[in-house]
Amino acid sequence: MLRVAVFLILTTVTGLAVLQPVQPAAAQERVERKSFLQLLFGGSGSSSSNGEQTTRKAAPEVSRTSRVNTAPSRRSVAPPPDPVVEKLENARKILVVGDFLANGTADGLTAAFSQAPGVVVVDRTNGSSGLVRDDYYNWPEQARSIAEEVQPSIIVVQLGSNDRQQLLVDGKREPVRSPNWTAEYERRTLSLINALGGDSRPLLWVGLPAFKSPSMTSDMVALNGVIRKQVEKAGGEFIDIWDGFVDEEGKFIYTGSDINGQQVRLRGSDGINVTTAGRRKIAFYAEKSIRRLLGDAAAEGVTALDSANFPEIFMPPAPDESVAAIMRTMPIAMTDPALDGGSSLLGEMPATASLFRSPRDQLVLDGVLPDPPKGRVDNFAWPRAEP
Repeated sequence: MLRVAVFLILTTVTGLAVLQPVQPAAAQERVERKSFLQLLFGGSGSSSSNGEQTTRKAAPEVSRTSRVNTAPSRRSVAPPPDPVVEKLENARKILVVGDFLANGTADGLTAAFSQAPGVVVVDRTNGSSGLVRDDYYNWPEQARSIAEEVQPSIIVVQLGSNDRQQLLVDGKREPVRSPNWTAEYERRTLSLINALGGDSRPLLWVGLPAFKSPSMTSDMVALNGVIRKQVEKAGGEFIDIWDGFVDEEGKFIYTGSDINGQQVRLRGSDGINVTTAGRRKIAFYAEKSIRRLLGDAAAEGVTALDSANFPEIFMPPAPDESVAAIMRTMPIAMTDPALDGGSSLLGEMPATASLFRSPRDQLVLDGVLPDPPKGRVDNFAWPRAEP
């Protein structure tokens, strides 16, 4: 009976233990294992008021980006173009004729007088023309009609760079720079000068520059000599530009000084054509003579042209070989002997007032040399005295 009672009690206790609900794992307190550093220095997750441990949230990672310069880029600003100047109705006209070099000179003169209301540049050039191929373009015939149409105040000519060709003389082809070729070329040059007006208006003939080809450069030197002779004979002005396009040794250059003294490219890669800076430089040579002839008419800001600001320009008379040469008096220098009475010879000078004659007087008047010092090498006294 006792055994049955004990068995019932044990059975009841075991059943109650089985029926007791078991707490889930998530409801139990979570114990975090501490690292060695946390055990040594302390520090752990802080517990909240309800007994649950809160974990420290990591700070959000900041993305690193490369620094970008947001400042606006500085770009070179081109200078504003010069304002367009309206030309006067009676502006003086500069007629430019010639080949492709003259075309560049016309562009340079246009830029030079762009701000001058009293000057207009008229370009009547033909790039492939010359004095040799009159069958292609006959300059003496065309020049007369051009001059009558334009009525220029000044004529600028640059011609000859295309004339390194055989020339037909009396039905026979003459080689370049032969005597007959040179004589015919001189005749055609003078014919062109007369067709442009002769001595009725100023004529400026711009010379030819050096080229890359040595043979072509040699021919240009010869042509400049022929043209200069005819232009000066007709009373015109030959403008020599040779030194502006060669170095100190007289050799062809691609790069040189512009009108402001800066080193720039003057010639094209072919060694023949001229760059914009080179054109302006050629025109600069002619510009000086043009401004001298036009006076105040070539100045900027001119509002009207009359006799007060436009001088009378004319060609000097051509030299006449029958007229005797004009005797010109040379200027007297500051060191001229006549200024200090040195026109007399040495013997005509008054005698010096002295009781003793100087070694010079002894030599000039008496012809006696002074005695040399004893013992000197030029002492020829005999018998020789002991020193």
